[in-house]
Amino acid sequence: MKIIVIGASGTIGSAVAEALEKNHEVVRAARRGPVRVDMDNNASIDALFETVRDVDAVVVTAASGKLTPLDSDDDFTRGLQGKLLGQLHLVRRAIQHLRDGGSITLTSGVFERPMVGGSFGALVNAGLEAFVAHATIEMPRGLRLNAVGPGWVAETLESMGLDPADGTPVGVVARSYVEAVEGNARWGRPCDRTRSCRCSAVSASATGGIYHGHCGQP
Repeated sequence: MKIIVIGASGTIGSAVAEALEKNHEVVRAARRGPVRVDMDNNASIDALFETVRDVDAVVVTAASGKLTPLDSDDDFTRGLQGKLLGQLHLVRRAIQHLRDGGSITLTSGVFERPMVGGSFGALVNAGLEAFVAHATIEMPRGLRLNAVGPGWVAETLESMGLDPADGTPVGVVARSYVEAVEGNARWGRPCDRTRSCRCSAVSASATGGIYHGHCGQP
């Protein structure tokens, strides 16, 4: 398959691209580099699909939302455009360009408990997963729509000087994206190794039903 990975220069994106490259042709896209795209800019998303043709799947790992104070108007507005509205715009454009039977995988997120500054992230993540679950009836030509919701990534925590044991190894997170793209998701049941697996997933397709649970962890 020919797959675009958006955000391929980031911690998760680079791991996802590397994992997919073992069996597929991967086009790495980011704000900087040979193939550029900015999830905050709808015109940039449109230009991506005009530049990269004959695509089977798109994976978005670039969308992120920082902890945002409840009274911060600017942070809420910018975050909604990039992580929520940007990914929704990408879906609406991608369905016009993907080959039959292809897939789109978005990134939501997981908060294990309420936390200061987390209300924006919780809003966006819930909205994305609800969108994926309900958009199934409108996906044409056998296209699949997925959302993977990583919690804290172990490598990110380590870079912040925090305990990596409280996060999910990026390789485990990347495997969830690969399973979403390849249609081999095992998301009907929670994984057993909850200490090392803190991500959720929603998968929806017009023919394959809806799956919700933890990421695929053997």
